[in-house]
Amino acid sequence: MKYLKFVTIFTLAILLNACKHHGKKADGKSGETKLVQKVFYEKEKKHFKSVKQLTFGGDNAEAYWSYDDTKLVFQARNPRWNVPCDQIFVMNAYQALDSVHVPKMLSTGKGRTTCSYFLPGDTLVLYASTHLGGDACPPEPKKNKNHYVWPIYDTYDIFIADLNGNIVKQLTDTPGYDAEATVSPDGKKIVFTSTRSGDLELYTMNIDGTDVKQITNQLGYDGGAFFSPDSKKIVFRSSRPKTPEDIKKYKDLLAQGLVEPTNMEIYVCDADGSNLHQVTHLGGANWAPFFHPSGNKIIFSSNHKTKSIPFNLYMVNLDGTGLEQITFDPVFDAFPMFSYDGKKLVFGSNRNNRGTHDTNLFLAEWKD
Repeated sequence: MKYLKFVTIFTLAILLNACKHHGKKADGKSGETKLVQKVFYEKEKKHFKSVKQLTFGGDNAEAYWSYDDTKLVFQARNPRWNVPCDQIFVMNAYQALDSVHVPKMLSTGKGRTTCSYFLPGDTLVLYASTHLGGDACPPEPKKNKNHYVWPIYDTYDIFIADLNGNIVKQLTDTPGYDAEATVSPDGKKIVFTSTRSGDLELYTMNIDGTDVKQITNQLGYDGGAFFSPDSKKIVFRSSRPKTPEDIKKYKDLLAQGLVEPTNMEIYVCDADGSNLHQVTHLGGANWAPFFHPSGNKIIFSSNHKTKSIPFNLYMVNLDGTGLEQITFDPVFDAFPMFSYDGKKLVFGSNRNNRGTHDTNLFLAEWKD
């Protein structure tokens, strides 16, 4: 999830935000040419009745719906809010934020957080945080254009907080990374990623943190998991190193608390880990998957066409057929989540950011 620009996935957003469009005259509003902007918006009309920008400035991503489809919980970093690394916020799903007022923070403001999600009843959220390991933002890996990695902080644990920001329960306390947690639509289970086995595997637990079960066991990074609408299946992203060189590289990086996210594919399994199968075979980074409301398709982010920029949203059948491109802007789109009623899609994007490195949230009216 994450989790973006982060291990979660937020760190990737930062990398992608650094892309600049050379040889194009900016229109002064979006950092893109008017022609390119018009073309990609026209193509997106097949599935988007309308698109509304919800945030304006900073790095905002991983926005996930409340069960009643009225609120979004998301992670953000914004120097203007005095938030130097990702913290968790809540907002009205249909009221755009301005660039001045800070939305309500639900995390502690300490450490770094990722992957928030509403629990049934919409009065509690879970998220992962490093704050027990220290008040400061944990150090980020040195940037290297030829070797891009995500940090896997071993101080991440998963917490439950109320909408006033009070932590009411700690769900994990094992050594190592515990993060990227999401909740089943029926409200009974949580799926999350952990290094407690020595590898990055998926686990499930009851909504109260009991009955923890490991559901993946193949070498590679398994993460960013979500349940299907009927709560019977799980979709996730995974790396699967095969060659001796790739296996050694993966293990060496993991021993340093790092993972390289440049080669990932989408997988689906039953909620207990059975019937695992690979959905995409596209190459590049395929990640941030989420089930279509029908449960028969998956929407996800991918750069398979270029292995670089752009990252756009695509949709595919569970058997890997019927690949369809959904967004067409020349920058970065990821973290899609359908509302529970299936009528809206929220996602993060670098579009319309006035040529800055900002990642913002967008709300689309969906049509099939």
